[in-house]
Amino acid sequence: MRPPRLLYVVSLFPCWSETFIVREIAALIAAGADVRILSLKAPSEKLVHPEAERLLPRVRHPLPSGPAAWRRAAALLAHPRALSSLALALGRALGRRPIELAKSLEAVARAVEQLDWIRQFDPDVIHAHWATYPSTAALALGRLVGKPFGFTCHAHDIFVHDHLLREKIESAAVPVTISRYNVAWLAEQVTARARDRLNVVHCGVDLPNWAFSEEGRAEDLILTVGRLDPIKGFEILVEALAELKRRGRRFRCRIVGEGPLRSALQTGVDRQGLSELVELVGARPQKEVRAALSAATIFALPSLIAPSGDRDGIPVSLMEAMAAGAPVVSTRVSGIPELIEEEREGLLVPSGDSRALADALARLLDDPALRRRLAAGARAKIEREFDAAREANKLLELFAHARARD
Repeated sequence: MRPPRLLYVVSLFPCWSETFIVREIAALIAAGADVRILSLKAPSEKLVHPEAERLLPRVRHPLPSGPAAWRRAAALLAHPRALSSLALALGRALGRRPIELAKSLEAVARAVEQLDWIRQFDPDVIHAHWATYPSTAALALGRLVGKPFGFTCHAHDIFVHDHLLREKIESAAVPVTISRYNVAWLAEQVTARARDRLNVVHCGVDLPNWAFSEEGRAEDLILTVGRLDPIKGFEILVEALAELKRRGRRFRCRIVGEGPLRSALQTGVDRQGLSELVELVGARPQKEVRAALSAATIFALPSLIAPSGDRDGIPVSLMEAMAAGAPVVSTRVSGIPELIEEEREGLLVPSGDSRALADALARLLDDPALRRRLAAGARAKIEREFDAAREANKLLELFAHARARD
């Protein structure tokens, strides 16, 4: 059979916080697939990963308003029943959330603008990341062009939002999620069929780009990387660092990332008297993140569950730290225990418990032998279960089955 042609639908490409999608697409291309990318939003971010930049020739962004209006009208005239049926289903599901309904309808409209380009490419499978707007657009496109559709669901798109989740899980040709935890949660909360329909494919690490290193690490550097968002637990980290300072422990901490909590975090750092010990460095290029992970004594990510129910899936930053050889401390939230087995690949503490986090950090700071043992176990776990190339091959098999059934 010829190599598969795949259309990936995403909210925004390139997107700084979604390097895992870039990595997956790159791995699929390396394995022989022909991939095109439909971005539902125009490019807007200043920082672009080099890996994402190399994929830009494969990307289609929204059309200018004039041509877009004509293409939308043509699609509605050509497919009135299918589009009306989907609009009614969205109205029933999201009628009490008018903003989400409006965004969903706009996502479908931006997708159908591209029908001529999509038909010319003639994808074998249309796949989306996130169970919200992108998968709704992919569902619509699959119906209109008569192709199998699939989606990968992660975290907030299932724990906070429900955009036709039951229908998508039960009808998709390639329904995927990133953890066994998600399968169990969706089977209990959305549809029992999630247990036999959902395929677990991890967001992986491009291992050749993450050299494992035990040497040359600072003696006291605690590092964390992630969007400055409540679910990452960075405020708990600041409290734990304040506890370490009260105990007279020697350390430094760098917090890499941007987000809505930046101002509040800086205020907390200043209030706790940590200004000379803790640095918020903002978002940094991937090259600098790799260098930081190679220098860190400890990588900490104290994820928690927000009042809204939002939470991490399996954080990519943890995978990257484990691949690079930085000993990790995290929490028993969502799929994280699938990545980190306590005392074998890292340390886990109860979420929201700053004292337990401080104890774990102090233990690692004091015990080089423990750091080396956990780092070696973590790298082995990434190689076994979170290798991007291996996970891409799982996806290719799923796409091949969908293609054969079509």
